[in-house]
Amino acid sequence: MDETAQRAALLSAMTTEHFVLQTANGSTYAEASARSMLYVTALSSALIAMGFLAGSAEAFMPFAATVLPAVFLLGLFTVVRLVETALESMLYMNGIARIRAYYRTLGAEAARQFAPEFGRWPEIEPPALRLGRTFAFFGTTASMIAVINNVVAGASIALLTRSIAAGIAVALVLTVLFYVYQSWRFRDFEARSGG
Repeated sequence: MDETAQRAALLSAMTTEHFVLQTANGSTYAEASARSMLYVTALSSALIAMGFLAGSAEAFMPFAATVLPAVFLLGLFTVVRLVETALESMLYMNGIARIRAYYRTLGAEAARQFAPEFGRWPEIEPPALRLGRTFAFFGTTASMIAVINNVVAGASIALLTRSIAAGIAVALVLTVLFYVYQSWRFRDFEARSGG
């Protein structure tokens, strides 16, 4: 195979890989959306059921003590997976950026069309980071679901202990723990991917 044929074959393979990465990245968003919706639906259903039982003290507390921990566990599993899907998306975006860098070598017009400033993260800084990494982390889907889930845990503790202060403390501690976990996972990903 001569050099022109090799370059054409490579370009074809790169274009296919670009498409595959875009499709895989789209699936991470679909999965994150579906998981978030499943969690919120389960929580909403539990809260509606609790509302129906609110008039019966003997039924309400056993139901709440059973359902709220289950919803909380579902939330934990959801949050962990949401962090992982965000990292998978970053992996796919890194691959797309590498392919765009190759496209820039195809000539002057390609260099202009695929210039880094016309790309997206990681070629340019994402808008989410303009206020800093801390605020960016609190804007993730995982963070939003984690905060809701931590409020569920806090409300559960407040119901069981009859102490609003204990419930607030639990929700805050869990939110800090989630933030530490998410930060660790992103740092670990960046260290492993060289980003």
